[in-house]
Amino acid sequence: MDTKEAVATPSEPESAIVADAPGNGQRTDCVIHLRFFPDGTVAEIGERPSGVQPHDWYKYLCNNTQNTYQALSGGRGLFRLPRTEVDALKASCAAGITS
Repeated sequence: MDTKEAVATPSEPESAIVADAPGNGQRTDCVIHLRFFPDGTVAEIGERPSGVQPHDWYKYLCNNTQNTYQALSGGRGLFRLPRTEVDALKASCAAGITS
């Protein structure tokens, strides 16, 4: 057993832009990372519009996207969405909060 395997570091950015594999077109995905408190509320989430609470942004993404959330270990997770969809969701969420 190799004990020198690569280990993910906690210093990952809140969001990262990832290009799909070659041959899948020019689609660019936005990866929104989030971390949970032990009670299940959201501690941190990337791409959050200003004025929106972290848990509210998480609930908005859950209610307005399908099959984009991936649960990770250690109270973490991520949403993988096209950049254009993230921008549209941010605008509509911010508009809903302010009105």
